[in-house]
Amino acid sequence: MRVLSEAKRQAILETACEVFLELGFERTSMDEISARVGGSKATLYRYYPSKAELFLEVAQVIGERRLKPAFLELENATDNLARALRRFGEKFLGFTIQPDAVAGLRMIIAESGHSDIGERFNALGPARDQAQVADFLAQQMKAGRLAKADPQTAALHLFALLNAEILPRLLTRPGVGEGADPARIRQLAARAIAAFMRAYGPAGASL
Repeated sequence: MRVLSEAKRQAILETACEVFLELGFERTSMDEISARVGGSKATLYRYYPSKAELFLEVAQVIGERRLKPAFLELENATDNLARALRRFGEKFLGFTIQPDAVAGLRMIIAESGHSDIGERFNALGPARDQAQVADFLAQQMKAGRLAKADPQTAALHLFALLNAEILPRLLTRPGVGEGADPARIRQLAARAIAAFMRAYGPAGASL
C-alpha cells in the first residue's frame, strides 16, 4: 500500500479550494478535482473518502490559517483588554470579509439544508473558536478585567457584535466579499468592542 504524502494532500487541498470557489459545493465533483490535481480519482479517495470530507478540511485549514493572527492578539494581551479585543476584532473581521470566506460560508449555509455539513463545520471551526475566546474571557473575568458572567455566553455575544454590522449584508448582497478597507474594519471593531465592554466591563473600565 502506498504511503500517503503530505505534499500530495496539500496539493489536493489547494486545488479543491479553487474548484469549490469556482463551481460551488453542489456542482463540484471529485472527478473535476482529481482531473485538475492530476492522478486518479481512486488516489483522491484514498486521501478523502467523500466530497464533504474534503470540503470540510478545506474550510478548516483556511480558517485556522487566516485566524491565527487574530488569536495571537489574545495570547499577547496585556492589561489593556479593550485594545487587545479591538485588535482581535480587526483581524477577525479582516478574514470574515474576504471573498473566499464569504463564498465558503454561503456554500455551507446552502448545503446545511440537505446534510449535516453545517453542524460538522460548526464543530470543526466556529465552536472551537468560541471555546478559545471563552477561555480567554474567563481568565479576564478571574483577573477582574471583566465582570463575572458565563464565559461561553460572553464569547457568543462578542462574535455576534463583531458580525452584526457586516455579516448579514455580506451574505445577502450580490457577489462575494467587499475587500479589506482597514479604516472601515477599525471602525466596526471599535464599535463592537465598545458595546461589549459596556456590557461586560467592570465599572470604570477604559474603552
